[in-house]
Amino acid sequence: MAGKAKKCPKCEQIVPEYMLTYGDMVTLLLTFFVLLYSPPIEEGARIKLILAAFNGLGIQSGGNTLEVGKLAELGNNVMSLPSMDSGRALAAARKRAISIFKPEINTKKVRIKEDERGLIISLAADSFFDAGSADIDIEEARATLQKVSLLLSSSELSENIFRIEGHTDSSPTGPDSPWPSNWELSTARSTNVLHYLVDFGVNEDQFQVAGFADTVPLASEETEEGKSYNRRVDIIILTDGHL
Repeated sequence: MAGKAKKCPKCEQIVPEYMLTYGDMVTLLLTFFVLLYSPPIEEGARIKLILAAFNGLGIQSGGNTLEVGKLAELGNNVMSLPSMDSGRALAAARKRAISIFKPEINTKKVRIKEDERGLIISLAADSFFDAGSADIDIEEARATLQKVSLLLSSSELSENIFRIEGHTDSSPTGPDSPWPSNWELSTARSTNVLHYLVDFGVNEDQFQVAGFADTVPLASEETEEGKSYNRRVDIIILTDGHL
């Protein structure tokens, strides 16, 4: 008769039981912070504002206190952070703009970019205006301005505010110019762009107009190429914080 099999001795427990629950909690926290730091594109402006309020988050630096009120360096307050609906509208507008302006982007007549103000459709002034003139070459500009009007008149942007900003290079206006300085020239160019957009169907009440002369250059003024790059008219789909 075979003897009774010996019971296997209970293995010594190496890891405390609470470690299983602790490990689950740490994994969930890691997932939460990964999702928090990987926002969809429309939340980019919001995350930038939040990160600016903290100091020592990796390569991000700041030092401001995040609270309701004015953020002096950014010109915004927490209550005016862009809404999700507004962010989605800007993201959709950016994709559509890149699509419809593809020929103009390829020929460098139009540039599309984003900054803290919103989505910027930048028209190269040399392609639409004669040197030192605020009169639009409508035969050259008609198709582009009609595309701009079509984009800004879309239902997704019906609640947005747009700003048209004129920019020149640092060369002074000539003695025979009707414009005393680049301030008047840049303002006249942005105003004339607005007039044509209104003719093509945009809602004039959604617009602001400004002229900045040569005070906001994008490139060095030491070369003609840089000066040409600075001569532009920017049409900006503003975020909520920059109305």
